[in-house]
Amino acid sequence: MTSSLRLPILITLALLAFAANSVLCRLALAGGLIDPANFTLWRLLSGAVTLALLCAFQSIKQNAVSLETNALKTVWQEGSWLSALSLFIYAIGFSYAYVTLETGIGALILFGAVQLTLILFAVWAGQKLRMLEWLGLLVAFGSFVYLVLPTLSSPSLIGFILMTFAGIAWGLYTWRGKISSKPLFATTSNFIRTLPILVIALIGIHFSGAYSVNGASFDGILFAVLSGAVMSGIGYALWYAVLPSLTASLAAVLQLLVPIIATVGGVIFASEAVTLHLIIATSGVLGGVLLVIMGRKKKN
Repeated sequence: MTSSLRLPILITLALLAFAANSVLCRLALAGGLIDPANFTLWRLLSGAVTLALLCAFQSIKQNAVSLETNALKTVWQEGSWLSALSLFIYAIGFSYAYVTLETGIGALILFGAVQLTLILFAVWAGQKLRMLEWLGLLVAFGSFVYLVLPTLSSPSLIGFILMTFAGIAWGLYTWRGKISSKPLFATTSNFIRTLPILVIALIGIHFSGAYSVNGASFDGILFAVLSGAVMSGIGYALWYAVLPSLTASLAAVLQLLVPIIATVGGVIFASEAVTLHLIIATSGVLGGVLLVIMGRKKKN
């Protein structure tokens, strides 16, 4: 794979994983197949196990002398508790907010918080966005709002707060990924570090009466494992791999393609109709992404 093709291919794979993850979450949580606490548990646990196995396999493939002194040490050093806490807040906040919000308003709150968080981090770090980048962000986000506009409704207060915190946490997790030198090991470490945080949280939720080990069906657990092991674990590792090559504005605007991809997937796999509304929204988001890329190239 040439270097010129590697980045767009990895970005595409990561965004496809995000879109598929959104569909799995909707099937599991909105369908009532599993409760938010159990979904988060199976999602993070399966992601940690899968990523740990991938790290072990990579170390064996590279003829590591000792897994204990090489792979495990590298995994632990690459991640951080701050990134793990951000990942955990995003995962559990998203799960609980999803059952109280309609899909459209939930996506709007989530991606709005992600966009704002990344832009604020960029400004705080001294990065100056060109006019084209600002214009691209506005066009893309405006088109995204237009996409979800027909499904918007008044959100519940608790759902709004939880999804806002989830978006801020994901923005922070994305920002932290820009300094990652070993994306697979960093993602593995972050997922593993979420487990003790998750145990503490589940104990608290259990004593509040909001968690039960029987709150999940087989299909719900299957969707959660697929979400964690494949779409989250591997998808987030791919995302961490491309983040050092992306500006904050481009990382923010690219994520607006996720609901577009999910909607197009519905057209392809669920025989949903191709409407003028979808065409306009898709064109707007893609146009906004193009403007941000042009602004970045002009700056370089």
